[in-house]
Amino acid sequence: MTLSEPLLRLEGISKRYGGAIALKEANIAVRPGAIHAVLGENGAGKSTLIKIMAGVVAPDEGRMLLEGNEVSFASPAAANAAGIVCVFQELSLIPDLSVADNIVISNPPLRFGMIDRKRQRQIAEEALARAGAADIHPSSMVKDLPLSRRQMVEIAKALARKPRLMILDEATSALTQSDVEKVFDVLKQLKAEGMALIYISHRMHEITELANDCTVFRNGRSIESYPAGTKTDQQVVELMIGREYTNVFPPKPQQSRADAPVLSCRDLSWGDRLSGINFDVRPGEIIGFGGLDGQGQRELLLALFGVLRDLKGEVTVDGRLVRLKSPGAAKSGGISMALIPEDRKTEGLMLPMTVRENLSIAALDRVSRNGVIDRAAELREIDELLKLLAIKAATIDMPVASLSGGNQQKVVIAKWLMNRPRIILLNDPTRGIDVGTKQEIYALLRKLADAGAAIIFYSTDYDELIGCCDRVLVMYDGSIIRVLKGDEINEHELVSAALNIGAGEAQQRMAQ
Repeated sequence: MTLSEPLLRLEGISKRYGGAIALKEANIAVRPGAIHAVLGENGAGKSTLIKIMAGVVAPDEGRMLLEGNEVSFASPAAANAAGIVCVFQELSLIPDLSVADNIVISNPPLRFGMIDRKRQRQIAEEALARAGAADIHPSSMVKDLPLSRRQMVEIAKALARKPRLMILDEATSALTQSDVEKVFDVLKQLKAEGMALIYISHRMHEITELANDCTVFRNGRSIESYPAGTKTDQQVVELMIGREYTNVFPPKPQQSRADAPVLSCRDLSWGDRLSGINFDVRPGEIIGFGGLDGQGQRELLLALFGVLRDLKGEVTVDGRLVRLKSPGAAKSGGISMALIPEDRKTEGLMLPMTVRENLSIAALDRVSRNGVIDRAAELREIDELLKLLAIKAATIDMPVASLSGGNQQKVVIAKWLMNRPRIILLNDPTRGIDVGTKQEIYALLRKLADAGAAIIFYSTDYDELIGCCDRVLVMYDGSIIRVLKGDEINEHELVSAALNIGAGEAQQRMAQ
């Protein structure tokens, strides 16, 4: 087989779940020695496509050819045996096992019928090094690792299986920038070695840097395949959403709000992670927190929501000193705060439960009378939120796990909106969702702000900070080192502040 011939080809693939069509006559061809980007909104069929490739589900129609021979996989193990390995967006690691245990879990090395621990560690070290994560200790417990490091372990686990085709589904969405760069280097090396790679990402700059071939999916169909670089980002997005793509971010208000602050922090500190935090946020404002990942932004949001203990400093709401001792206290009527967490799967949703149960769980006191849920009131609230956020669900009694990633994220946001919060904290809320859904969330945030909500918004995406925020507070080493307003909110200023260097030095670095 030459590098120009497909390693894997899918022809006329269709898949239905009851009356819902997940894929309809989809086609894709993946070459060895190339990175093939699969693009599309959440719900476009991408996840179903890779599940078919990975042996998780079987297609209803169509055929799959590996090196020209028709194949079908009854299980992920069968796909792995054929050299097809998937790194799913939702991690498959077992938290209570070590990194090494997770990496070799499907095929542990044996010696005299027992697991060969020395060889297991060696395999794990080799896989971690190949994934650009040699700093992760094989004996570390997965549950003790932050989300970004777990994602690196997931990639190492896939590489340990020595795949011919590796599928990465939003594999960088949880990574720090330094880890993203390491993964890019790894993927380019794998491509040079002749491996075929399928890469799914909603970050267009990643597609631009990595991809050789692209296929766009929309509503379960493969719309078009083309060589990377032959279409502009706007053309690609319009193929994805099926309409002209304009006005990504809603307009900002022309004048700053003169209202008294609804929330103020003075000298807020926590251990060695937060130091002397001072800021105000007014009703109607969207305040962004920027800076390199891991500079205390997430800890600040957790502190405000009452998750952290032993805080120093003062927090006032409406000029009144408050003690944020628990999330329950933060969301109480006197404060009325909500936190949209970073990881919707583990922190925001109860996956086996229904859409209805997930939506109402945070606001049971609002829809209950004398300890009994008022079903009519609950349904009215839910119906209003389904319409407000355009949540696509066949029925509210379906498991929330069956929704696309973008609709799951909307459910997380809607759940907290049921409490009518005045202060909304968002921790990287658009991670791993498509451009169309992002646009809807941006519009929603501005609509909530216009209605008087105070919004504090941490994002690892500079475009979001630039497009959404009225002010951006840049953090470095646990402190706010710069406040950007108006025209100062641009990429050059954000990067220079994030690196704690002069703007001229930042521009020079960005040009390198």
